[in-house]
Amino acid sequence: MPETVNAFLAEYGELLLEGTGSTIVMVLVPTAISYVIGLALGVVLYLTAPGSLRPMPALSAALGWVVNILRSFPFIVLMVFIIPFTRLVMGTGSGILGTIPPLVLSASPFIARMVEQSLAEVPRESVEAVEACGASIPRIVFSALLPEALPSIVRGVAVVLISVLGYTAMAGAIGAGGLGDIAVRYGYYRRVEEVMWVAVIILIVIVQVIQSVCDLAARRVDHRGQAAVTAAGRRAKADRDLIKR
Repeated sequence: MPETVNAFLAEYGELLLEGTGSTIVMVLVPTAISYVIGLALGVVLYLTAPGSLRPMPALSAALGWVVNILRSFPFIVLMVFIIPFTRLVMGTGSGILGTIPPLVLSASPFIARMVEQSLAEVPRESVEAVEACGASIPRIVFSALLPEALPSIVRGVAVVLISVLGYTAMAGAIGAGGLGDIAVRYGYYRRVEEVMWVAVIILIVIVQVIQSVCDLAARRVDHRGQAAVTAAGRRAKADRDLIKR
């Protein structure tokens, strides 16, 4: 058994290591860029929605229309469709660089809608309290909306990262490499099932790490549960004091 493992690692270890590195880069870099775009879009969609802080129905409808169109494209179709644009921007339509524009265009609208939904779940009382102090819209966004919505946004990061991880497997069609490409090339075309299984196991481990880290981060930034417990304790203490009187 050890000899078989050593032989496997000697033949495919470097390939799998390189594929793992390429996959991580293809997941993290486009996701970071997408969050810069998606966060801004989500905030604008929330602010300009009817009945929100700065309702602008025309702008909200136009942005929503663009976001919905981009979300309608299957990733593989979008990737092929924008190859000329990718070559113009990145200088190449293949490889890791060639995957960044389609991954960003796929993830950004998804993130925008998630951020919009997270902001919509913020209690109106939190916003009104800041408004009552005469705060400007930027101050309301950064002092009330985003801090209150942060736990939900952080949990959404896991969903986005795992979705982008799935997209990277399709990106192998344009020679981007990565674990998905290795699993297809060696497992399907060359019938080396051991490589496919190891690639799949590594992908599963990456997903579990992403989910665990994001869950931990969400719990760390979520102070609402602690605040509720503290408030409940204060109310109980007040009730006991009232009974004693």
